Amino acid sequence: MSEPIRFYFRGAVHEVPGAEPTQTVLQHLREDLHCTGTKEGCAEGDCGACTVVVGTLVDGQVELKAVNSCIQLTPTMDGKALFTVEDLQQPDGTLHPVQQALVECHGSQCGFCTPGFAMSLWGMYLKTETAPARKEIDDCLSGNLCRCTGYRPIIDAAQRMTELPRVPFDTAALAQQLQALKRDRLSVHGQTFFAPRTLEELAQLRAEYPAATLLAGGTDVGLWITKQMRTLTGIIYLGHVDALKTVAVDDGMLEIGAGVTLEAAYTELCKHYPDELAEMRQRFASLPVRNAGTLGGNVANGSPIGDSMPWLIALGAQVVLLGAAGERTLALEDFYLDYMKKDLRPDEFVRAVRVPLPRPGVVFRTYKLAKRFDQDISAVCAAFAFTLDGGVVRQARIAFGGMAGTPKRAGAAEALLTGRAWDESAMQAAMAALAQDYAPLSDMRASSEYRMRTAQNLLKRFWLETRAAAPLSAKEVNAFA
Repeated sequence: MSEPIRFYFRGAVHEVPGAEPTQTVLQHLREDLHCTGTKEGCAEGDCGACTVVVGTLVDGQVELKAVNSCIQLTPTMDGKALFTVEDLQQPDGTLHPVQQALVECHGSQCGFCTPGFAMSLWGMYLKTETAPARKEIDDCLSGNLCRCTGYRPIIDAAQRMTELPRVPFDTAALAQQLQALKRDRLSVHGQTFFAPRTLEELAQLRAEYPAATLLAGGTDVGLWITKQMRTLTGIIYLGHVDALKTVAVDDGMLEIGAGVTLEAAYTELCKHYPDELAEMRQRFASLPVRNAGTLGGNVANGSPIGDSMPWLIALGAQVVLLGAAGERTLALEDFYLDYMKKDLRPDEFVRAVRVPLPRPGVVFRTYKLAKRFDQDISAVCAAFAFTLDGGVVRQARIAFGGMAGTPKRAGAAEALLTGRAWDESAMQAAMAALAQDYAPLSDMRASSEYRMRTAQNLLKRFWLETRAAAPLSAKEVNAFA
């Protein structure tokens, strides 16, 4: 039996009967509701013209986050609240401080990208009453591209908006609305879309529909639909399974549920690895992508250019799988068998990722090389986790993304380093050994020669930062380079 999708929109409960499970939120807004303030620029979550804010009820409290509507599917809005640029205008017709600040600071020219900027800024406005720091603004706007004005006047608007008279937002009233929308389970037909609420329901559905696509944040699956025009035989949405959204410390490991968003996962990880993962968190993707995507989805997808896997593998992370036969745990590097092929049975799904916490003697770094600093896919992503004892390498774990058909450890280089002093000669020998470990391809992001040379140079950088004699800081290495 098909049920209407229900979500809070424009001050009331909005019902969508008979929606196609693969219809995007952007399509529904523009084509069905004629809310054309939200724009389509790229249809892949890169440009931010389609940015909206979604409200979700979490432990009785409303969480409001900016996301890309072009890659979110309409059925995933069930039980949530959806806000677009049309919601910012005040009841008396005046502009919201976000909009007024953009006007005053000349933050719009052609106007096509402006609604997306306004919604990203509104997402930040809801979380702060004081002028945001420049770094916070840059992160907020990392997913919004402008071809006309440049970013200075938009950044000025981000600082100006908190100086204007405050417009309150009643999250308590919204929480009551969302509480009334909660239901046990959603099924939408046309194609097949299920939204289970418990692990037991999820496991049952996975066993019953092994060919169905598991959907978490949609940051990759959304592109299958909008860019590759794939026809999905069925969808099982994980976003309502609260048991997948837990984070816990157990036996020296940080266990992150497969439904925990990238933003929440990296926030927690950076508490334990503040220096090592801070830049990776900022550069991993834009904030709207991190707000929607999940670490478990990134791992389950297993792209050879995914930025989470190299450092997870270097640290010795594990993946927890759940299926009809019960639960099993694998070392993450053993999960990837070949290009986009994983050790995953038809009835199984990723339940959690387990990340080792910092250990005495282990030095860890991860580096990303891409054409842009923000929101770009890596040409090479490198990660190193060495156990050092008196300047001797007791264990070397080296992993790269972008260098092979899977995220892959450098076995030859690791073997060569184990038991040796961590000195320049060992580093140079390991640099040469990387040519035995990898045969990278050339593509639009980088040539094979560039990838090999930069992989070797990143190993040298790691040595410069961790050598016993006069190690350099990351800032000093940048100056040295």
